[in-house]
Amino acid sequence: MEWYHVGLGLLTLLVILIGIGLPIPFALALASLPFLLHIQGWSTALVSTELKLWGVWIDYVLLAVPLFVFLGELIGRSTIGTNLYELMHRGVRVRGSAAYGSIAACAGFGAVCGSSMVGSLTIGGVALPEMQKLGYNKRLSSGVLAAGGTLSVLIPPSLILLFYGIVTDTSIGELFIAGIIPGLLLTALFAITVYVWGRIAPRHIPDSDHSRWPTVREFLVAFGPIFLIGLVITVSIYTGIATPTEAAAVSALLTTILAFTVGGLSFQGFKDALYSTMRTMGYLGLLLSAGILFGFVLTYYRVPQEVSELFRALELSPVMILAMVIVFYIVLGMFLEPVSMTFITLPTIFPLMHAAGYDLIWFGIVYTITMEIAVLTPPVGLNLYVIQGISRGTIPIGDVIKGCLPFLACMVALIAAVIFFPGIALWLPSVMK
Repeated sequence: MEWYHVGLGLLTLLVILIGIGLPIPFALALASLPFLLHIQGWSTALVSTELKLWGVWIDYVLLAVPLFVFLGELIGRSTIGTNLYELMHRGVRVRGSAAYGSIAACAGFGAVCGSSMVGSLTIGGVALPEMQKLGYNKRLSSGVLAAGGTLSVLIPPSLILLFYGIVTDTSIGELFIAGIIPGLLLTALFAITVYVWGRIAPRHIPDSDHSRWPTVREFLVAFGPIFLIGLVITVSIYTGIATPTEAAAVSALLTTILAFTVGGLSFQGFKDALYSTMRTMGYLGLLLSAGILFGFVLTYYRVPQEVSELFRALELSPVMILAMVIVFYIVLGMFLEPVSMTFITLPTIFPLMHAAGYDLIWFGIVYTITMEIAVLTPPVGLNLYVIQGISRGTIPIGDVIKGCLPFLACMVALIAAVIFFPGIALWLPSVMK
């Protein structure tokens, strides 16, 4: 069987299975099954499938995933995220403080939680009602919070960077380091966007809030937990004291202690965080397992290598290849969520980018920014529906989408900046070596 028969067959089966409403993990596994049987026969394929699935669940590196998910759930169910937003909002005495505070709180939350959706839920659940009460424009408030949640995808620890490192066998520590400067730069771009929005449409942003300043105790209670958790993660990974998995375990334990002692977490909230983590990992675990099978079939028939050779034969420039890949992901992101895209497409795409001469750490940052765009583009932009759901129907989905457009422009600008100035992503990892 030729490689292009396999590639087209896998793609066709996958589209059909997803189109009839089958969950993506099952669609991936079922699309792989006919080709797996062709390779090994029924009995051997069954055994190898069991071994590959078992290999996913006992992979030491992958233990970091449920730990970071659990960490985010704990913060979301305690008052740690709420306190952080209140501190940022009341501590910024300028016009638009709630918008700037939301961006800063999302960035701070992103430094301890790698999930975009959890970030939008946690900060958005507190900030959106407050911004509506203060009189912020609906498009501005929803756009700030939907886009702000994406900072959790880029600022480490990031689940997308973690999955990217697993699929491409790239250093997760270096990927996390590479995401720091682009993440801070995107945060600054979001703040500039709010400032420009306020200048263009002054009525959309109310006057500065003159509520009382936070006390020293309130500052420590709000900022201290986020600072400690972020410090443990960053220092332990970047100095080589701990692996990402060990850092995730220690930070999850620290978050549990802080959530109970400082964040007012109840035992019921702790159980809810555990159950939610298990539900999330049930889906992600199936997706990882199915992705391994899908990747095995692709690799066995050398589909990624043959695609790379095909593009080489076409003699396309590296810039043209990169542009095609970015456009491909932006379009695909309208229909698939980032984790699914990672396991479906990355095994084929990253050998192509490597063959084109691109650094895989650098491409990991470009890839992650395109994943941020994916969670804001309809019809399957997860953050759009999270914010619309938080508003309880008071903000139409059309307003949420329109509110995100200026922030999407910031992400496109950041991609262009990282392409023209690769040092934005690569300078810090090179210094840390």
